[in-house]
Amino acid sequence: MVVVQFGLGIIRLHLLIATLEYSSNAPQPISYPRLSAHHLLSSNEPDYLRLILTSKVYEILKETPLVYAPNLSAKLGNQIWLKREDLQEVFSFKIRGAYNFMAGLSEEERWKGVVTCSAGNHAQGVALSGERLGIPCTIVMPKGTPSIKVRNVERLGAKVVLHGVDFDEAKAECARLAATHGLVFVPPYDDPLVIAGQGTVGMEILKQIPDSDNLDAIFGAIGGGGLVSGICEYVKRIGNPNTKVHGVETFDGDAIVTLAEVGPFADGTAVRIVGEEPFRICQKLLDDVVLVDNDEICAAIKDIFEETRSVTEPSGALSLAGLKRHIANQNLIGANRKFVAVVSGANMNFDRLRFVAERAELGEGREALLSVVIPEKPGSFFALQSIIHPRATTEFIYRYNNPNTAHIFLSFKLDTSFRTKEVEKVLEEIKNQGMTGYDVSDDEVAKSHARYMIRGCTTLPNERVFRFEFPERPGALRKFLQGIYPGLGWNISMFHYRNHGADLGRVLTAIQVPQEDYAAFDEFLGQLGYHYVEETDNEVYKRCLAGQVTLNGSA
Repeated sequence: MVVVQFGLGIIRLHLLIATLEYSSNAPQPISYPRLSAHHLLSSNEPDYLRLILTSKVYEILKETPLVYAPNLSAKLGNQIWLKREDLQEVFSFKIRGAYNFMAGLSEEERWKGVVTCSAGNHAQGVALSGERLGIPCTIVMPKGTPSIKVRNVERLGAKVVLHGVDFDEAKAECARLAATHGLVFVPPYDDPLVIAGQGTVGMEILKQIPDSDNLDAIFGAIGGGGLVSGICEYVKRIGNPNTKVHGVETFDGDAIVTLAEVGPFADGTAVRIVGEEPFRICQKLLDDVVLVDNDEICAAIKDIFEETRSVTEPSGALSLAGLKRHIANQNLIGANRKFVAVVSGANMNFDRLRFVAERAELGEGREALLSVVIPEKPGSFFALQSIIHPRATTEFIYRYNNPNTAHIFLSFKLDTSFRTKEVEKVLEEIKNQGMTGYDVSDDEVAKSHARYMIRGCTTLPNERVFRFEFPERPGALRKFLQGIYPGLGWNISMFHYRNHGADLGRVLTAIQVPQEDYAAFDEFLGQLGYHYVEETDNEVYKRCLAGQVTLNGSA
């Protein structure tokens, strides 16, 4: 039985539900043609303890460190350890399984070569193994694979074949190449030798952790299941019977049951269903499955960075996100339990860093995102910011839309220990000011789309647009607004601010200034003391925010 954890509750599911996926094959016994008789138990199942202990991975690999995480341990009130698989030569644990499988090939199979289908960590593991063993490798990837992933594999000496528009077409081509040229397919997870290679991670954890008998739990990403099934096979045979093994997946990537679509963010674990052999093992030995969302993964990436100064890929931080979710679900903060999270990889796409930074604070509960409706009148904007003060405002988005109400997105930092009460207090103060506020921190449409789209496209009389820069420090935004607002009587009709952690805060704002006030307003700008650039004639402003361009392009 597996415990699937999510949100604030726990749902117990018999893995028999997922077994339905294999019902058509259930009567057929699983065979293991690559295993010698002495590697099989009397039940004809693989002897994984023997396979792990005799694994060939240490012919080219060294043990990765198991490091104590003092900051996380102090914050969570438990002993948190990180197994640094991101420090492998190919920045992922996948090299273990790939090498162990390929090192067992016959001379004839080595001469013919191997083929696999992957654009990620498995591809690099196969390529490096082929380089070290002198085995020709062909890696099939979809045509749209980013060039950096292609180069990473080619630099290791593998041949890359770009085929098809998706992985289904790439897999079909992989199977065709294997059949046509007699190449051996290197499975990413569904094979005993691959599982045994990954299982050496569990062996190292028990060897490296101080007082392993008191290890409470190990957390590992599921994906295809090779890692957690390998860890289970060793830890459940050698470790303390009370030591748990928890698998972790995203809500949209829970491969322990079949998925029609898989969320692409944690792409290192993005498979529709676990492999048949890992499933068989997990059904017997895996203690539970913890589900997390993308924001929690982003927060875990930040945690690992703050602890190690290393940036992991999303699937690499999945286990830590699950560890933190487990502690929260079970009310274990301050319990002084001993937990290990397997940091499984660090092949991060650079263009994802912006998303990670944007969502990490929300995932940690250190930032709240609100949608607020305020009266469209002078002073409302400043009154709203005054409610948030002295909390640090991290985002403020507003554009005039109609003469009665204004719609605003804003975010601010808060203490995670009192998050619920603090947000409720802010919303109550907003209500008392005659405004309406909503906490949209958990709304995906708000977080990913609406916050960037809340703008009008309208022509307002006397509107002037400015970009301001000011030193980014606590209270800087409020000081800026205090300089603009008090007693001036000029209406703010657009405002955009986002704290990016830089040394300068940047604001785009529009202010309605009657022509007879131009001299006074220009004097005010000089007294304000901030660097600014007027953008009233900016073409993007006129097209997108002021509606001054017609279909034929004329203003």
